[in-house]
Amino acid sequence: MKKALYVFWQCTFGILQTLVGLAHLFTCLRCPHFWYHGALVTRWQYRASVSLGLFVFVTDEMPYYDRVAGQMTRQQLQQRLLVHEYGHTIQSLLLGPLYLLVIGVPSTLWGFLPGLAKKRREQGISYFSFFTEKWANALGEKVTGETSMQQMLID
Repeated sequence: MKKALYVFWQCTFGILQTLVGLAHLFTCLRCPHFWYHGALVTRWQYRASVSLGLFVFVTDEMPYYDRVAGQMTRQQLQQRLLVHEYGHTIQSLLLGPLYLLVIGVPSTLWGFLPGLAKKRREQGISYFSFFTEKWANALGEKVTGETSMQQMLID
């Protein structure tokens, strides 16, 4: 019942980002897909991950694995990333049509603006310390009962 409600809510209140995710899914049809707590997850070969309503796209490359290789397996890191991205889908449920503006834009700028990436690297600031990412970690952990990315340094 919870999964059906999750899907229904993403397809109504979260329809904007779900439609963007659906359109994006068509570009990734050959990638592996699986269901995770009601979200359709796609593993792709891009270096970044993104959550768009009902759809989660997670990197299969794990470009930052070398930073944590002695602390956990690649599969454990992938699972933590999945919990984090799932947290973004919960933000979508809560914010509905505001998700892209409140979470999507700030998160994208935080992740991809070269000046911010340089600042994170030079000052040892975790990507996951930004409000959008910290909140996604907390929501993902609360809903799934699993560990997320926490304050890992990935830059």
